[in-house]
Amino acid sequence: MWDDDRQMNALAATLAALATVSLVATLVAYAVRQPAFAFREVVVTSPLKRANGAHLEAVIREELTGTFFTMDLARSRAALARVPWVRDVALRRQWPHRLEVTVEEHEPLARFNDGQFVNVQGEVFQAESQDDLPQFEGPEPRAAEMAERYRAFSGALQPLSMRLSELRLSPRGGWRIKAAGADGPLTLELGREEPDARLARFVAAYRQTLGALARAGTKVEVVDLRYRNGFAARVPAFREKNVKPAV
Repeated sequence: MWDDDRQMNALAATLAALATVSLVATLVAYAVRQPAFAFREVVVTSPLKRANGAHLEAVIREELTGTFFTMDLARSRAALARVPWVRDVALRRQWPHRLEVTVEEHEPLARFNDGQFVNVQGEVFQAESQDDLPQFEGPEPRAAEMAERYRAFSGALQPLSMRLSELRLSPRGGWRIKAAGADGPLTLELGREEPDARLARFVAAYRQTLGALARAGTKVEVVDLRYRNGFAARVPAFREKNVKPAV
């Protein structure tokens, strides 16, 4: 090989090319980190309704590092997504010095267990709010299912002008809801089996049963729908009379 001029020339050309590529890569790596390519304008393009703008700005200043070419977009998105009420973030670079930040905020559907919220997508998140929202209680892995049930149960109660205020899913899978209407709060025990069908039967029979009692001045607070062909109502004012057995 060492006596072959053609092979030696080819080897020399290859080494020269590799050296050139290495030099160019080094120069590029150096250039893209220069202040000339730093972001000079960071713009939040979406209006913020719940997320704190000052908190978001602080994260942008402290966590979003790098230049137009070197910024780690995944890391930057993750840092911004930790700001309360931020569900997702999109980052867009515009040549030469502009970074656009688009924020998607959580839209709360209900409070969840103690101190958490569930959004309209059925995702659980941590935040603070004084909004008047329904209360969910149940296993966190089933939060999305609870959000779907909430919509279904709310729709079923609309003919009675009732608003669903509480939704509970027990560890064994039993459903319980609390609704508020013109006749006051009402708790409905739906159980595990066919809760939608049970609620539909209750709505269909309401005006002839609980509605009639309400019009007569009798208040019902709890209804147990876990019966095959009917339901049981609990009347707070009702007391069983002690009857002495006949002698």
